[in-house]
Amino acid sequence: MNWRAALGGLALLLGLVALPGGAQAAPAAPAGLRLELQAADLSAAERQASQALLLEALAALPPRLRQRLDRTVAVRWSDTLPAEVYGRLDRRDAFLLNARLLPALADGSAARTTTGRPHGTLRRELLATLLHELTHLYDRDRAWPADEARLIRRCRQQAAGQGAVGLPGECRGQTERRFTLSDSPRLLDLAGWAQRVGRRGARETGNPQEQRSPDAYELSNPREFVAVNMEYFLLDPAYACRRPALYRHLREHFAWAPPAAPCAGELAYLNAGSDFARQPLGRLDPERIYAVDYLFAEANDNWVSRWGHSMLRLVVCAPGRPRGPDCRLDLDQHLVLSYRAFVGDVQLSSWDGLTGAYPSRLFILPLGQVIDEYTKTELRSLASLPLKLTRRQVRELAEHAAELHWSHDGDYWFLSNNCAVETLKLLRSGSHDPRLADLDSLTPSGLLELLEARGLADRSVLADPREALRLGYRFDSFRERYQAMFAIARERLRLPQQTVEDWLRLPASTRRQHFTAADLRASAALLLLEQAARRRQLQLAQDDLKQAYLGRRDRGLDNAAADRTLEQLLAGSGFLSRPAELLDGGYGLPQQGEWQRLEQESGQRQAQLRQLSDQLDNQLLALLEPERRRELDDSEANIKALGRQLRELHRAGGGLQLP
Repeated sequence: MNWRAALGGLALLLGLVALPGGAQAAPAAPAGLRLELQAADLSAAERQASQALLLEALAALPPRLRQRLDRTVAVRWSDTLPAEVYGRLDRRDAFLLNARLLPALADGSAARTTTGRPHGTLRRELLATLLHELTHLYDRDRAWPADEARLIRRCRQQAAGQGAVGLPGECRGQTERRFTLSDSPRLLDLAGWAQRVGRRGARETGNPQEQRSPDAYELSNPREFVAVNMEYFLLDPAYACRRPALYRHLREHFAWAPPAAPCAGELAYLNAGSDFARQPLGRLDPERIYAVDYLFAEANDNWVSRWGHSMLRLVVCAPGRPRGPDCRLDLDQHLVLSYRAFVGDVQLSSWDGLTGAYPSRLFILPLGQVIDEYTKTELRSLASLPLKLTRRQVRELAEHAAELHWSHDGDYWFLSNNCAVETLKLLRSGSHDPRLADLDSLTPSGLLELLEARGLADRSVLADPREALRLGYRFDSFRERYQAMFAIARERLRLPQQTVEDWLRLPASTRRQHFTAADLRASAALLLLEQAARRRQLQLAQDDLKQAYLGRRDRGLDNAAADRTLEQLLAGSGFLSRPAELLDGGYGLPQQGEWQRLEQESGQRQAQLRQLSDQLDNQLLALLEPERRRELDDSEANIKALGRQLRELHRAGGGLQLP
């Protein structure tokens, strides 16, 4: 046992000693913080309860904080504080506690009285208030070396004695400032005041990490954020599990941490996949993550997609598989971290994107869905470039992503806070890699180039195209496949169209006229193209319905049944992008005690979405324009006809395999 620590603990347990004039103070220590109780007007019970509270606060503080705050702080009960204020520091660094709370503290009922506030009981709130304000005192003094801090205090005391306001002129310019706890770049990254991309050194003025907060007061500014989080760091054993990145930062800063509860090995998240039959609550074990890739969706001609899209891919190993390169083949286990503009309406407006009208939220999606979205629907290729991160960085990045998944609710701006900017912030705060410290990019393609230039992203995996496809470093757009199939059909049927796009723009009835002349190989190619054509028609039908819905709404017309179903579906799916709304109370990462509630609530909402989705499918067909409805019916008929034709040709050919 460390004998110095033992003696220090004994000094705290000896209690407060009387000082002349009725003041009481903690026993003198070689150096460090001393709390002096102004006890002249207190009863014996009030004095004893106050002493116990001050001793508990001193014992809870990190040793380094007590040592750095080498001073005496007067503590007194005051009847001048507003009813809702438990305590505060005054200008002279004296600590005022709200006198209306003293009777309950003295008779012991404060330990049983619940407050409805984050810490539960009245006594616990008083203790948290002491720790909060003492953190402010430490945070302010951390801006100066210890000897210079004493000089500043003397100057302030002198100025106060003379009735002056502010710091005397002879004290200014004599000291050199350094980072406080609350303006440490690392803490600001974790806390949510990220670097502003495009403005080196500047920080965001707002904080988007507003969900699952223990106390909204922490979002006021970084100083209050630090003070609020110190309350939970010191008093809540689950803080290490709920806000692990901040817990590690505070532990490293003080070279000390209070006892912490054991944490679950898995992280809860909400799977925002489009399969409504699937249980949305997922659990991610960071130890199963083999690697993190920068997942880049290549650009297309759409205005909002001309610079590509930035995402991160978690290469998750199948259960039981050791971490290693083979995990790249477990595609059904891989997850994608994607910042997207959550559109609570049915129209994605370029103007709204420019003005920040859309919430920017971190979605966690199955890789298979993302591949289909981009390669089949948007006809865009995906490149998946491994990031050169350490094992610790991979684990902590995934952990921090889960924290942001539950807490982040920002604004999406196409030009200044888009997917590239949000992904860069996540990489910077999650990995704490020095190569990212001064990185600055507003576009997904630009971010990719910078990651390569800094040695973070490995493009060599794309050098061999076939191997890149085999190992999942690249996922080609289906446009190339469709064009290859069209080339086969065009050659064998002497079609006049030059590109697959020209072919797909033809009416389904016109395309059907060429089917009877197709051989086995051409029929197979045409079937794939008809499936693509139907997918395209479904997209166009959805757009038609969106515009019709918006037109009726803008004209103030009564909503059709499908409109009402659509609105319910949009409102009901909001929890997939804002999972914090599923839980009342608590903060940070949901813990095991909250998982059952999450599973039940998310499962019920998912079942409602599935029902609404089926209902909407049936209702929408009746709202389509006759031409669009006919085209969908014709494309469906084409697929069935080609299926029958292929089977007949296959049988006629003696069961030969399709080339």
